[in-house]
Amino acid sequence: MPSQAMQDALDALWNRRKASAGQAPPTLEELRAGFVPGDRLHPVPDDVQVTDVTAGGVPAHWLTPPGTDPGRVLLFLHGGGFEFGSVRSDGELAARLGRAGRMRVLFLEYRLAPEHTFPAAIDDVLGAWRWLRSDQGLGAGSMSVAGDSAGGGLAVALLVALRDAGEALPAATVLMSPTVDLTSSGASMTDRVDQDPISTPALLRQLAADYLAGADPRTPLASPLFASLAGLPPLLIQVGTADLLLSDSERLAAAASAASVDVTLHIGEGLPHVYPLLLGTPEAAEATEQTGKFLRARVPATVEQP
Repeated sequence: MPSQAMQDALDALWNRRKASAGQAPPTLEELRAGFVPGDRLHPVPDDVQVTDVTAGGVPAHWLTPPGTDPGRVLLFLHGGGFEFGSVRSDGELAARLGRAGRMRVLFLEYRLAPEHTFPAAIDDVLGAWRWLRSDQGLGAGSMSVAGDSAGGGLAVALLVALRDAGEALPAATVLMSPTVDLTSSGASMTDRVDQDPISTPALLRQLAADYLAGADPRTPLASPLFASLAGLPPLLIQVGTADLLLSDSERLAAAASAASVDVTLHIGEGLPHVYPLLLGTPEAAEATEQTGKFLRARVPATVEQP
């Protein structure tokens, strides 16, 4: 059962959804400007150093919490249905995971649909990864990848693309409510409709259509659930039961396990889409600690911690 703090956040999400019902649809620019993936926005903490950078031609930000190991890097890929999201919406979460894992974070501002359709986003992610390897001189084993929602799908697509290209893979990957099936064929797309306070099937299908722009939704780099998962690094998947995309995580975990991938699936009862975003709840704190332990155990330290 969700904590009181989580229930308060859920109530805020439901109230926001009810308030928007029947209103004239805002423009894409208005939607992006007002995008709040959780119950409210949380700024990047003041003690986190933020440095703008261009990573393989892609705008990005280094987020460096105090006490991090500079030789260990977390590539963070934000959510937002491939159309929304930025460091404004997801920067706090990215910095929090970097702090927990004692890693620097590269927060990528990949190109968004519908202006930039598939495969623009995954091309940007690959470009940034290769920039980290070549320009920054980082070993793949000293890096990990994390992504929420659409960013989680991009994270799995990155792993598949690197493996297929014969390139070294990151040491570990963290996925929060990943979007890995753009066919919307999961059972939770129908049986969780009354429980999800954030998404509707129509919204998710429209976002997928805008991103795909006619491409086959079963294309592995668009919907990595349909890719071979053999040879991927350890995966930590966090998802809630009040999420239309619950089945994406469940099926991804099952397919990864069947391919002999080390996978941990954590399902939070009654929790919404990307619940680790909900700062101030015990559930988000627990998810953050779980991620920190996962990253610290699998990405070797390059400097001794005090």
